[in-house]
Amino acid sequence: MDERVAMAISHWAPRFTTNGVTAGDFERITSELTSWNDWCAAWSAVAAEHEQLGRSALGEGRQMSAGAHLSQAAVYYHFAKFLFVNDPGQMREAHVKAVRCLTDALPYLDPPGRRVEIPFEGARIVGILREPRGRGPHPVMIMIPGLDSAKEELRSTEELFLERGVATLSVDGPGQGEAEYDLAIRGDWEVPGGAIIDYLITEPSLDPSRIAVWGVSLGGYYAPRVASGDERVQACIALAGPFAFADNWDNLPSLTREAFRVRSKSPDLETARVRAGELTLAGRAERIRCPLLAVMGKLDRLIPWQQAERLVGEAGGPAALLLLERGNHGCANLAPFHRYRTADWAAQKLGARAP
Repeated sequence: MDERVAMAISHWAPRFTTNGVTAGDFERITSELTSWNDWCAAWSAVAAEHEQLGRSALGEGRQMSAGAHLSQAAVYYHFAKFLFVNDPGQMREAHVKAVRCLTDALPYLDPPGRRVEIPFEGARIVGILREPRGRGPHPVMIMIPGLDSAKEELRSTEELFLERGVATLSVDGPGQGEAEYDLAIRGDWEVPGGAIIDYLITEPSLDPSRIAVWGVSLGGYYAPRVASGDERVQACIALAGPFAFADNWDNLPSLTREAFRVRSKSPDLETARVRAGELTLAGRAERIRCPLLAVMGKLDRLIPWQQAERLVGEAGGPAALLLLERGNHGCANLAPFHRYRTADWAAQKLGARAP
C-alpha cells in the first residue's frame, strides 16, 4: 500500500465513520486502494452512487430521503478531496460536487439549512446556517473546520447543537473549503471571525447576545483566536486545537504539511513552516474572557495534548480541559465520550432550550 494511503487511514479512520461514512463503504473504498493517486477517484465513485440515490429520491418526491442521500454524498466527495492537493484539478472537481450535493440537500434536512455568503477582503466566506425548531431569537454556534475539513463534514456535530436549541453556522474561512482558492490560511482569525459575527447580528432570528464559537483541529486554534479578539463571543470550544501550530511541524504527516503549504499559498515547505509560526495563541490566550472548554485526546499524534493544557492554563477567563486518555486526534474514536458533553456545556452557557 502507498505510504500516503496508509497514513490517511492510520491517522483519520475513525473520523470518516464518525462524520458520515458508513463502515461498509469505508472498507469498500479503502480495502482495494494501493496508490494515493487513486484516492480521489475511488471516493468520488462511491460518492456518485449516493448522489444518484439522492437524485432518484428527489425525482420521486421522497424529499427526506433525498436530503439524507445528498448530504451523505457531499461528505464522500469532501473526503475525496480533503488532502488531495497533489492534483488540484481532480481535487476541485470533487469539491464542486460536494458543494452542489450539500446545497441541494439543505431544504430537505431536519431542520433545513440555507447557504449564506459573507463578503470578505474581495472574496467571500461561505456558510451553512441551520436554526432549531421553535421561536427565536436563537443562540448560535459558529462552527469552524480545520486544515483539511470543510463545512460539508460537520452535519453530525451540528445535529447535537440543534437538538439542544442552538443554531449553527458552519463556515469555510480563509484556507478552507470554498474559500481556499482565494484566501490563504491566516493566524489572525479574529479578523474573519469578526466579519462572520458582523453578519450574524443582522439575522433577526438569532440572538446577538448569545454567540459561541467551536472549532476542530486547526479550527480548534481558530476558535479561541476569535474569542481572544471579539468580546461578542460568549463561549468557546476548542477540540484538538494547537496552541502554537509550528511547535509540532516536523512530526506532522507529510500529507498535512503539504496541504498547509498549498492552502497557506506558500511556495515551498520552508516558507510554510515560517507561516505556521504565525498561528499561535501566545500573548492572546489571556485575552479570552468568555468560558472556554478545550477537548483533547492524550493519544493525539498530530497535536500534543500539552498544547490544550497550555491554552486552559493561560486563558484569561474560566477554562476547563476535557482530556480523554485514549482519544486520538479530534477524539473521533471516542465521539460519545465528548460530543454530548460538549453540546450540553454549550447549551448551558448560552441558555438554550431544546425545541
